[in-house]
Amino acid sequence: MRYSDAELGEFRELINRKLDAAKKELAYLQGLITRKDEMGGDNDDARYMTMEDGSMSMEREQLSQMASRQITFIDHLEKALMRIENKTYGICRVTGKLIDKARLRAVPHATLSIEAKQMMNK
Repeated sequence: MRYSDAELGEFRELINRKLDAAKKELAYLQGLITRKDEMGGDNDDARYMTMEDGSMSMEREQLSQMASRQITFIDHLEKALMRIENKTYGICRVTGKLIDKARLRAVPHATLSIEAKQMMNK
């Protein structure tokens, strides 16, 4: 019990589109982080950290967290592509049943059916 090659092809296209968008978003975030680092620079004359320095540090941390989440998302999408190649994509790793197509369209890197996800959340 698995999805047909045509269905897997449809999911491959969806995942590749999401992967391209995620990589562009990651590059954008990394660019912002780099600019923040360049703007922050070490200034020996400034002995006290101003409020602006603190907010810049907090913003840099937020950007780093967003970039980290994006890296994880990209990893999940790449693993989903591997499952497509292995023809194991769309099979719940807990129940062994096919994951609903609507769920896979919404969360293409899903490895659990809604049923299994609900069981794990209890």
